[in-house]
Order: sequence, then structure tokens, then C-alpha cells
Amino acid sequence: MTRISLTVDGARVADDVEPRMLLVQYLRERLGKTGTVIGCDTSNCGACTVHLDGESVKSCNVLAVQADGCEVTTIEGLAQDGQLHPVQEAFRECHGLQCGFCTPGMVMQSVALLKENPQPSEEEIRLGLEGNLCRCTGYHNIVRAVQHAAGAGSTSTSDTGAEQGVTA
Repeated sequence: MTRISLTVDGARVADDVEPRMLLVQYLRERLGKTGTVIGCDTSNCGACTVHLDGESVKSCNVLAVQADGCEVTTIEGLAQDGQLHPVQEAFRECHGLQCGFCTPGMVMQSVALLKENPQPSEEEIRLGLEGNLCRCTGYHNIVRAVQHAAGAGSTSTSDTGAEQGVTA
């Protein structure tokens, strides 16, 4: 067992983990962060996307011990004070989901994309999301949701939604 200490969605946690435990398993099984979805275990689908020290990562491709000392933000950590993050709100408003399985990863990747590029073109959005797969949609509403969030000012340097809300 290896002792790790990290911050997850603003809460400091310390735990003993097997060195081979994946971050996605740790988040789901130990911390109950089930919004981080296990989709493929091969880093192909992106359903497990979280932010590790502000960078978008596929948590099925990161060992929990690699997150030692880091800050992790999951889909559960985006909403602040009962208010959805602007990207979450845009996905809701623009129907950027169907079954919802890929949605947490899509939202997390979209937040990272908008942090890096506050006003992406449609092509840049599609390229920015290409590592996240959706088996239900044609991606049109997902792209529209990201465009809507960009227009609403969801581009602050923070992962939280406390800065601005999305307006209709």
C-alpha cells in the first residue's frame, strides 16, 4: 500500500492505495465520485475525463499514486453553491446529451477547451473534443453547447462556475 494525499473537488483526502489502482477507480470506489464514468479502460472514450491540477486527463490512464499532492476536479466539483457551471448549463440548455453516459467527460473536456481557447471555431471545438466519444449523438448539439458556453463567458481561468452564469 502507498499513502497518497490529494484535494478532490476542494476537499483534502488522504488514503492508502494499491500502487496499481487507477485514479478513476479511486474516485469512484473510494470517494463515491460516480460521475466520473468508466467507459473503456483504454483511454479511448474520454468518459472518465477529470482535471488534474487544472489539466484535462483521462483518469483511466492515470494511477491514483500519480495524483499524490495534486488537485483533482470531477464533474461533481464543477457546480458551485447550487449553480451549474456555465458549460453544464449550456449542455442542459442545448440538449448536448442523450443517454448521459459520455456527458461528464464531454463537459470536463469542454471546460478545459474553453479555458485554453475562449472563442473556438466549430472546427476547433470538434478537434478539441475528438478524444471523447459519444455513441448516441451526431455531436451537433454538443458542439452547439460548447459554442453557447463560449458566448456566455465560461472562459475564466478557474474550473468553477462561480464567475458567470449562462443566460438564455
